[in-house]
Amino acid sequence: MTEPEFLHATRTAYDTIACDYAEEFSAELEAKPIERAMLAAFAEMVGAAGGGPVADLGSGPGRVTAFLHRLGLEAFGIDLSPRMVALARQTYPDIRFDEGSMTALDLPDGSLGGIVAMYSVIHIPHDQLPLVFAEFHRVLAPGGRVLLVFQVGDAPLHRTEAFGRAIALDYYWRQPGPVVELLADAGLAVEAQLLRQPDATEKVSRAVLLVRKRGS
Repeated sequence: MTEPEFLHATRTAYDTIACDYAEEFSAELEAKPIERAMLAAFAEMVGAAGGGPVADLGSGPGRVTAFLHRLGLEAFGIDLSPRMVALARQTYPDIRFDEGSMTALDLPDGSLGGIVAMYSVIHIPHDQLPLVFAEFHRVLAPGGRVLLVFQVGDAPLHRTEAFGRAIALDYYWRQPGPVVELLADAGLAVEAQLLRQPDATEKVSRAVLLVRKRGS
């Protein structure tokens, strides 16, 4: 089967900028208290529901996966970019990182206690989001949680350069409302949502959604 062009373009772009990206954002969470608080709330909810493995989808260089480990979760990372996965494995050798796509997760049905997707659905075209959220639902155990974070906006963005390197990468910034509706269509109920205003290093607001798979 031919791979969709958006997956090829995303993988190629992040392979190109992997080292620069890792260096730029290695300590990002230290300056993001709201994101840390939401990750902590997510970890507590996953634990209260019985725990289970947690997949960090779009894990990049692994900083969020490592933070989830420090919170006591059985977390592992999945990323589309082989170079990102290699960097994460080098930096955090005791944590599992795999290559893969959230459009077709190589995971058994109902096997996860939680999913984190921080700024990773932003490269998924609108017509592919139902497929992604259906995969979330498939691999989550009943009552499993999702923490979803994304930039808020109304128009896509195409970048041809990052860190001084040539890329071709599309970004899909979204309003929270339609995302909540798509999650509900997939059997995923939003329990809490937060809209954070941009800080001094950002241009647009961030949406944070805490989501639960319906079921006992």
